[in-house]
Amino acid sequence: MKKWLIVFCSTLMIAGCSNSESASKTKNKDTHALKKVSVVLDWTPNTNHTGLYVANEKGYFKEEGLDVSIILPGEAGADQLVASGKSEFGVSYQESITQARIQEVPLVSIAAIIQHNTSGFASPAGKNIVTPKDFVGKTYGGWGSPVEKSVISSLMNKENADVNKVSIVNMGDTDFFTAVKRDIDFAWIYYGWTGVESELRGEKLNMVYLTDYSDKLDYYTPVLATNENMINENPDTVKAFVKAVSKGYEFAIQHPSDAADILIKAVPDLDTKLVKKSQEWLASKYQDDAPRWGEQKQEVWENYASWMFDNGLLEKQLDAQKAFTNNFLPQ
Repeated sequence: MKKWLIVFCSTLMIAGCSNSESASKTKNKDTHALKKVSVVLDWTPNTNHTGLYVANEKGYFKEEGLDVSIILPGEAGADQLVASGKSEFGVSYQESITQARIQEVPLVSIAAIIQHNTSGFASPAGKNIVTPKDFVGKTYGGWGSPVEKSVISSLMNKENADVNKVSIVNMGDTDFFTAVKRDIDFAWIYYGWTGVESELRGEKLNMVYLTDYSDKLDYYTPVLATNENMINENPDTVKAFVKAVSKGYEFAIQHPSDAADILIKAVPDLDTKLVKKSQEWLASKYQDDAPRWGEQKQEVWENYASWMFDNGLLEKQLDAQKAFTNNFLPQ
């Protein structure tokens, strides 16, 4: 009996040492072997970004061997930081990556965050702007990009209306609700955030969605981006990042309320009701009709690029195959 106890205790001691060594190795791996990378947001945190925060909170990044910092863009902007290699990943847009590629800036889209363009021109219902022809005689508040006038013109042309009869002003950082009560009639918004906020405020909006008037304006916005150097030199890191983020957005699709809680926990200054309602609205929009989250089609890239070229926004045609890739999405 004593001999059995000695053997048993010895076995426990050996197992204990082994487990301790194993735990120590695991701990060291967790703290030292993780590869540090960063992802730059395009704007202040919102439900477009939820999958990133979920991947961080749920440990999906760590499972893939990554220590990911989610950072705000600052004055430089996400595209510039990613293109220069100062950040490995960023949240971008198909339109800005298209323009970057034409200028030989090596940005590449690696996943579509939202499958279809959910943006449009919004106005308070009392202004009676329900179709593009109603833009005539009104004031549009934008951010000073030439693409804005081209998009407005493209929509107005469908109804034989003249874009030169629209007053276009730069509203800067003024929020939509303040601007439409002060000096503009309509602005370009994402319904999933500003439109949902209008519902919570009880302020009815009229929306003129881009996709209602042109298939070529159904582009990917926003997207996740990296640069060609990362793809060529660190493909395993890119694959690991996209795999973890995919899990984050899949969680947000299946559990929008829990995902909203994770975003609120990470960014407590956000309006809880807005995040919850926005997350519920966006849950079905992330993947939508695509076979998997993040999937991109070449024809979507070609269609929008041809529209930009036709409207004088590009100096030459885009080589769409170099602007995006699905190669890093989980199978």
